[in-house]
Amino acid sequence: ALAEGVQDDAAFGARLAAVLNDARGARGRVVLFVEGFEALATARDKRDASTLSLLAEFAARGEVRLAGAITPAGFELNLTQGQALAPHVEAVYLDRAEEAAEGDEDEESADADGAQSAGGFTGDKVAPELREMLGGARSSSERVSVILQGDDLKNAEVRELLETSGARVTGNFNGLAAQSIELPLGVVEQLAARRGVSHLSLDGELKALGWSHVSRTTGRDDEDENEEVMPDGTIQVHKIDGKGIGIAVLDSGIYTAHKAFLGRNGRSRVVYSRDFTGEGRTDDPFGHGTHVAALAAGNGQIANGAYAGVAPDANLINLRVLNAQGTGTVSALLSALNWLIANRTLYNIRVVNISLGAAAINSYRNDPVCRAVRRLVDAGVVVAAAAGNEGKNTNNRKIYGHIHSPGNEPSALTVGASNTFGTDARGDDAVATYSSRGPTRSYWTDARGIKHYDNLIKPDLVAPGNKLVSAQSAGNLLVRQMPSLNKNVSAAPTANMMMMSGTSMATPVVAGAAALMLQVNPRLTPNMIKALLMYTAQQLRGFNAFEQGAGQLNVGGALALIKIIRTDLSASTPLGTPVFKKTPPSPFTTIAGHTFSWSMGIIVGHTFAHGPYLGLYQKVYGSGVLLSDGITISEGVLLADRTMMTNGVLLSDTILTSNGTVMRSGNPFCGTGVLLSDGVLLADNTVFGDGVLMSDGVLMSDGVLMGDSTRALQTLFHGDATASMAVVLDNGVTNSNY
Repeated sequence: ALAEGVQDDAAFGARLAAVLNDARGARGRVVLFVEGFEALATARDKRDASTLSLLAEFAARGEVRLAGAITPAGFELNLTQGQALAPHVEAVYLDRAEEAAEGDEDEESADADGAQSAGGFTGDKVAPELREMLGGARSSSERVSVILQGDDLKNAEVRELLETSGARVTGNFNGLAAQSIELPLGVVEQLAARRGVSHLSLDGELKALGWSHVSRTTGRDDEDENEEVMPDGTIQVHKIDGKGIGIAVLDSGIYTAHKAFLGRNGRSRVVYSRDFTGEGRTDDPFGHGTHVAALAAGNGQIANGAYAGVAPDANLINLRVLNAQGTGTVSALLSALNWLIANRTLYNIRVVNISLGAAAINSYRNDPVCRAVRRLVDAGVVVAAAAGNEGKNTNNRKIYGHIHSPGNEPSALTVGASNTFGTDARGDDAVATYSSRGPTRSYWTDARGIKHYDNLIKPDLVAPGNKLVSAQSAGNLLVRQMPSLNKNVSAAPTANMMMMSGTSMATPVVAGAAALMLQVNPRLTPNMIKALLMYTAQQLRGFNAFEQGAGQLNVGGALALIKIIRTDLSASTPLGTPVFKKTPPSPFTTIAGHTFSWSMGIIVGHTFAHGPYLGLYQKVYGSGVLLSDGITISEGVLLADRTMMTNGVLLSDTILTSNGTVMRSGNPFCGTGVLLSDGVLLADNTVFGDGVLMSDGVLMSDGVLMGDSTRALQTLFHGDATASMAVVLDNGVTNSNY
């Protein structure tokens, strides 16, 4: 309507300015709706550009309030890339099912200590590490960076306090109902008391954690084709290589020029890159992210396929959250997760890989990163997270309880590292000594000051992670610090490889496996993928569930089941419906001449479930729930909820040290009862089985969260002192048979 009857751009500008001045005079009582905002945001001509400039000018001074409709893709492409209006707009998503679910969660009643439902916030609104800072000898005027979470962060009370206290909002994560804020330490308690505020935690530091042999030893090579019956009755054979599935890698960047990331058509499979560190680059000067990305989805074009990743034709989305020194912030990670929630469908992102972490101090119920991961999982995205590299102390004694965040989130697929000793056969495989062990020791504090530990069994499974050779980013910091990491596979920087170790390396192996499963059956939920990977895993002899979860990844076994799973399963599928279209194969897999049994069990919170009825549809396989939601606790005893799980699904009352067969067989390690009652029965420094139980992370006097970054970095460099996977030199000939 503004353009009606206007003769030139100058007249249009004058008319628009008059409208804006009228709105300014209303002092916030008028909201201007910008019709056709999607088209305007593209600024295709001079009039659009001048309009956006004028709107930005008034918005920057806080003189007008604007609203407009735009698609998530339009917002991302046109309003976050340096456009003048960008700093003054916020996205509000009106079609987020998960936000409605959160609203339902907030209506749940709290118990006497303030504990809410599993999806709600619990206990003290101020996180333990921030609470300790408040109790220390610090000035109330000292400024700290925090993550603020809440269901109404724009109410007048919160805004007034932030404005009058000199606080500065440094980031908005609207899809996560969170903000990053810099404020005086003395304001924290006042802010926590305001209506609409749910939780405050430090914006802490993140660190990188620490065929193809990988393809062969995981069993991926044995199930690399899928047959599809077409409508006309003919059979088409497809490669199982992850094609069409997007894997988002949240790490230190990707060296996209590397040959490992080319598709079969010669084009790059890194389809999108974005920096969240503030350094303004998306390559990989640190060297961690490139190695990780290629383990998940590197092609087999180099060295005759010796370094192919698990899903060699999947697409990669490069979200850089670690800087050139390999560190980052919680707010940067939240920004990337917020972006994923808005853009996951645009790039068909079905898998997210997080090979980094921070000390898991806050209960997953309150931790902002864990809550963001839960939203992604509830939206149908598999999130693979590294367990951490803190499985032993400086005296090489086992430590329990050092699962990092967000690996402590129950919906995440948490991955520990196994050691293959450089062989494809799996008879000698073991859990890597450095791989972080459960139970999770994150906690919340009640009104009486008592800590309630989560004490979940983690990791969910382990995968090869010791001394793996994968793509090297040219000139990266890690190789400069430790030149022996460079394996000199090729004289060409775009084809060279390096060796690293850690749960960081094991996690993308599992992420690649999830991509393969989703390629075969896109309707699978994250819970079903998680359950299938655990059910088909190989139990490693001599290791308990806190060390290996359900066992070592078995891609071949998981794909064998995926091929016969029904494609019509949904939330409305009746409890107890058969999951498979035909009789499943025998629960054994043979890899490189070694035959092993599947675990035939799944981790469910504080215990594991087993029994033949896991092959029937359980309501916990759906979306929006946890696998452990089928468990209730009555007088300290774990019971199955028969509205969520069928009769015949059995729960163990003992954590076992495996004898190398099925999950229900082995020697008792500890009873599940010690994990219940919110973990109050277990204290730090308890001698726990064959090691010591410790919480993850100690708050030092300078307010920095410490896991033991030096030890974690040594894991990246050296791993366990055993044989590595074979190093094969590249002959310069491009291999197309992968």
